[in-house]
Amino acid sequence: MKLSSAIITGVIAAVFSTAQAAGTTKLQVQIPQSLKRENGYDHRNALFGMLPYGGSIQQQVYYTNTKLCSGSEINSKNLFPQPSGENGAMDSPFILMVDRGDCTFVTKVRNAQHFGAAAVLIADDKCQCDRANCTAGYSGQMCESVEPMMADDGSGTDIGIPSFLLFKEDADAIKDVVRAEQVVRVEMSFSVPNPDDRVEYDFWSRPGDSNSFSFMTDFKDMAVALDKHAFFTPHYAIYDGNAAGCHTADGQNQCMTLCTNHGRYCANDPDDDLYSGVSGADVVTESLRRICVWSHYGSEDGIGLNWWNYVNEFMARCNDPDYFASPDCIKDAFSHAGIDASKIETCMKDSGGLEADTNNNKLDNEIKMQRELGVILVPTSFVNNAQVKGAMSPANVFEAICSGYAEGTKPEICEQCDKCPDILGCVRGGGGCGLGPSPGDGTGGSVSAHTFASSMFLLICLFSGAGYWYYNRTREEMREQVRGILAEYMPLEDNGEEGSPSNGMRGNFMMPPQNMGGASQTAGGGMMQSQEMSFASGGGGSSMMSGGDPMRSSLMSS
Repeated sequence: MKLSSAIITGVIAAVFSTAQAAGTTKLQVQIPQSLKRENGYDHRNALFGMLPYGGSIQQQVYYTNTKLCSGSEINSKNLFPQPSGENGAMDSPFILMVDRGDCTFVTKVRNAQHFGAAAVLIADDKCQCDRANCTAGYSGQMCESVEPMMADDGSGTDIGIPSFLLFKEDADAIKDVVRAEQVVRVEMSFSVPNPDDRVEYDFWSRPGDSNSFSFMTDFKDMAVALDKHAFFTPHYAIYDGNAAGCHTADGQNQCMTLCTNHGRYCANDPDDDLYSGVSGADVVTESLRRICVWSHYGSEDGIGLNWWNYVNEFMARCNDPDYFASPDCIKDAFSHAGIDASKIETCMKDSGGLEADTNNNKLDNEIKMQRELGVILVPTSFVNNAQVKGAMSPANVFEAICSGYAEGTKPEICEQCDKCPDILGCVRGGGGCGLGPSPGDGTGGSVSAHTFASSMFLLICLFSGAGYWYYNRTREEMREQVRGILAEYMPLEDNGEEGSPSNGMRGNFMMPPQNMGGASQTAGGGMMQSQEMSFASGGGGSSMMSGGDPMRSSLMSS
């Protein structure tokens, strides 16, 4: 436990000694003009939430004098200015300002989001010691020497609105106006530097990090689709063992299996077990290996298809404690990704290796860049040297990349997909919004009108064809049944020949003597047979038959 605390302290000290990353947002007061500043207000972005890159939010500000640590704290009675809507309803959308303190930034922003805010301004409640305007105006108050950071507390993945931290002297000026029941309208704008027709983007991760797994799997298709219009560079978040106290002056490794090079380069243990499983040293080793793969197979074109293939092969085959550092598994991943293993081994040795108490120039470069950019959390990404805020999802990073092109230079894949509801599916479908597959998320994209109409037409044709076939089949079966019935009742072809035995039998069956009526009364016994024969052969007695049994008469006459 003491070891982990020392490492964390070293990392934080190293990070906060570096410059802030390039800002990508702007905060300006539009109303009243007395609060407007030429270059906007100094502020800090939250490391959570979603930022609408390429857009802006311009709405009225409401201030609540509660800490907003629970959703039940806020209501129209503790808002300034008082809402003017019916029954105290607020004009939506709106920006909510809340004071810092008593709970995490994530908790405050989440409660504001549930209340209906489109964005949040956190008002700092303490002066920063390096801000002269604040310390001079609040003499006698304690100041903070370390600037607050709006970090994610680990539960901020559900935050879907942006939030800024506003310094005390600026926040107090705005609060004074809204408390006087005056309207304050603020604009929060979000952009990515867009110097030319090629965007440069970086992704910081750590081998074995489960949070990076899905991103690395899905973003490969986007990187390939952006092609030469974007230049990608992967980076790996390790930490300086010297700054963390892991490397001593006499070359001793105080952090055991967390570090390589006698404690110079370290990484956190993925499974928190120093004696088994994947070690921090294994993570450093794999980081260097991937850096070398990129040097040979991606640094020239900025796409690195072989690098993407290796990373995905490694995650599929070796991302397990039993195989993470296995030479055979790594060799197998190299083979399937089309990587020359000898080139990578030479690169790792030539950079300084991992065994001796010496510097490794490639790992030194990673630590230097990590400090310059202020990388704290991984995974994270930068577009044109500006950090991408919000959820580290392929869609979010793709939107940030597409907003980083100079006007009129955006590639076609961005024009087709960056506003699509299912960006990943659109890219995989070759630019057809709603047509591409998006495996892994359990949902499909929206369906275009053309696709819907075509599908309906095919279904109609299918059911129409099936109905026509069934109709013809039923009709033929009915005909066969009728033919069978007729065959039982129709006379034989020789029915009209006299003396035929069958003729006499049909006559006797169809017209028994008791039903002959007047014919039996006017003729003798010898005449009876003649009348029966005549009736059966279609003579004048048919009208009598018709009256007795219409169906039989119909069958006989046909």
